[in-house]
Amino acid sequence: MSTSVGVEDGGSSLVAGVPRRRIVVASMVGTSIEFYDFYIYATAAVSVFPHLFFPQGNSTTALLASLATFGIAFVARPVGSVVFGHFGDRIGRKVTLVGSLLTMGIATFLIGLLPTYHQAGLIAPALLALMRFCQGLGLGGEWSGAALLATETAEPGKRAWAAMWPQLGAPIGFIGANGLFLIIALALGHDNGDPDLSSAFLEWGWRIPFLLSAIMVIIGLYVRLKLEETPVFAKAVAEGKKVKTPLAEVFKNSWRELIIGTFVMLATYTLFYIMTTWVLSFGTGKTPEEGGHGAGFQYADFLVLQLVAVLFFAAAVPVAGWLADRYGRRSTLLVVTGAIMVFGLCFQFLLSSDGMSSGRMLFFLIVGMLLMGLTFGPQSAILPELFPTNVRYTGSGISYNVSSILGAAVAPFIATWLATSYGVGWVGIYLLIAAATTFVALLVVKETRDRSLDEV
Repeated sequence: MSTSVGVEDGGSSLVAGVPRRRIVVASMVGTSIEFYDFYIYATAAVSVFPHLFFPQGNSTTALLASLATFGIAFVARPVGSVVFGHFGDRIGRKVTLVGSLLTMGIATFLIGLLPTYHQAGLIAPALLALMRFCQGLGLGGEWSGAALLATETAEPGKRAWAAMWPQLGAPIGFIGANGLFLIIALALGHDNGDPDLSSAFLEWGWRIPFLLSAIMVIIGLYVRLKLEETPVFAKAVAEGKKVKTPLAEVFKNSWRELIIGTFVMLATYTLFYIMTTWVLSFGTGKTPEEGGHGAGFQYADFLVLQLVAVLFFAAAVPVAGWLADRYGRRSTLLVVTGAIMVFGLCFQFLLSSDGMSSGRMLFFLIVGMLLMGLTFGPQSAILPELFPTNVRYTGSGISYNVSSILGAAVAPFIATWLATSYGVGWVGIYLLIAAATTFVALLVVKETRDRSLDEV
């Protein structure tokens, strides 16, 4: 197999005989599908599952139980990074990416077929938790593979720009998931008032986004099966530099990078799941005057605000990729993380339920999503660059997904508890603490922009 990179042909470069644009599409379409699958669960965890998969009584208890199943996937993600990372570093990036996509897609499709608590009792939430675990396994192997596909085929000096394409899968998947839920909610007349379990939305409408994921998975498989192995990995194989046990190797020789990479991602994860999952429950929750702790927006109205804000997320990702190539990953992320800390201090003012308006909520969402795009964009460059080729899939995946436990799995749960117990200002303090931890990790890490990915 050829390991030549950057053969120009009419403005479109080739990588190992494959058009670069195909690599871009393959890295982005897979993560778009994976994040779509992940986000439809996140949306349903707030608007559907508390009513259908858990015993009814205290609404807050049911919501927290639903968010707990949401967090199960984040426990599974490091397991997925180890399993898929092993095969990604042993047999290649391409075949492993196909396996992670199938794992995620099948689990998501089956969620759309599950019985509810009323139909199957405790079996229902147990099956839901199992499928959620499988979703986590798939995503645990997906992101690092897509990031390596992009970075290991990038043109010189444009690695962060190439690496931002799989990052765009996050806002694209979010738009697809929440946009489809919005269309279904509007078509079936669903709102966030006292739920009518016999309504079309809660009876069958919520299943549609999960079942439609099968079509998207087929498209993703078609694109990925046409890829070749990355030149960097092919070179390592040709030189006999693969290791038998990538997990043992990465813990033996790259343990410091594992720790640093985990905390470099912490602020990103905490911010995103506060700005998507928690804020949806807060925004559509009953106001204090109604006996709740939320902002009182109608479900469909709030989804529109989120969809507008996520466009700013998508716009900020390529900006972050350009900045990371121009000024370095470390410098870019230090500035953005500092801005996230300041943003955390503004929660009390921006989210005060006293006179909450759609304009103020939209401003809050836009600022948060802009910061999310700026912090998320460089991550698929800096994390792979921390590790040598023969353990890069495993190392970057473990860092990314262990951080998901610390930053994302518990974020909606902790934020809900803080908001209901002490007020929304404490949610901002929680974000500030997470961002401060990431800031310290960034001070420790060395700049990786000029590091060669051929190092083993």
